[in-house]
Amino acid sequence: MSGPAGGTARAATTTDVVCLGESMVTFLPSQPGRLADVPSFGRGIGGAESNVACALAAAGHRAAWVGRVGADGFGDHLVETIGGYGVDTSAVRRDPMRPTGIYFRTATDRGAGAHEVAYYRAGSAASAMSPANVPYEEVFAGRVLHLSGITAALSADCLELVRELTAPRPGRPLVSFDVNHRPHLWRGSPADASVLLELARRCDLVFVGEDEAEEAWGIVGAEAIRAALPEPAVVVVKRGSAGATVFASGLRPGPRSSNAGGAESDGAEFAPDTVTPVPALRVDVVAAVGAGDAFAAGFLSATLRDLPVRDRVRHGHLMAAAVLTVPGDLTQPPARDHADRLVALDDEAWGRLRLGPGWTAAERAPEEVRTP
Repeated sequence: MSGPAGGTARAATTTDVVCLGESMVTFLPSQPGRLADVPSFGRGIGGAESNVACALAAAGHRAAWVGRVGADGFGDHLVETIGGYGVDTSAVRRDPMRPTGIYFRTATDRGAGAHEVAYYRAGSAASAMSPANVPYEEVFAGRVLHLSGITAALSADCLELVRELTAPRPGRPLVSFDVNHRPHLWRGSPADASVLLELARRCDLVFVGEDEAEEAWGIVGAEAIRAALPEPAVVVVKRGSAGATVFASGLRPGPRSSNAGGAESDGAEFAPDTVTPVPALRVDVVAAVGAGDAFAAGFLSATLRDLPVRDRVRHGHLMAAAVLTVPGDLTQPPARDHADRLVALDDEAWGRLRLGPGWTAAERAPEEVRTP
């Protein structure tokens, strides 16, 4: 197998999902309030792609994380902690010249006006990832490659890498892409919107929030988002408390067939979409962080199991609910049989569910898994 200039023909894989991106040590506040007033912080880990890998591994899948960390104690902590979830970290590279990124955040919701995040990631080891130093054999070793728009924003080299990884090529795995629009990471560049749209259109499965599509692209509504992203076979539009809507289509080969990863080739025609709206759950939220990554992990988990689209979204909602009911970005997901029982509920019973802290450990009947 060669790097970006060559093909990516793969041998039989034993990995389900490979996630590539930056992971950082995160410092969580001991109490609510401004960063200036918080007296102490607890240490955790955070990173969109590594969060997905950890959730998938905890759910019983074979997941790998590919990243770059400093040759420092924080890098040791990341590799050991992510590996502790059962994630394969053998492809993580250590950079002796650059540090591992860290950040501090307040306890409030990311969307709240009082929310603060202080990033110390400029010049991090992860920002030095490029087509020249990423192990392509490991990156393309899974059934699915999961990426996000965060990586593209870290540096020019990282953007070049994401462009290479999303380029059509024979034998590429299914490429999953979470838009994850983070304006502050683009340092005010007006190109962020067009770059994220370009990258998303090159992928097979795209996760995007209605709010970020409006912020980044000025596009309002799930149907308009799908119209702007016609190429991906599956587009998952996250609608907050309203749930999610999935647009799924197949490609009918034209004069030239599509590549193995599902990306469009010249002459391909689109089959009509199947549109599947799925309501969200009622959740007693402890901390609104990490839910998007958990949702993606739940959806990917059910995709790997070839479940119906509705069930994929419900598994996403359940994974998100698991994270929303704990303080940090990661938690143990519900046992698979437990989640499957909840996913199988009829629409009325699903609508009655209300999940609170500790629900993932519940052994009661599905209709009883709710808070007072």
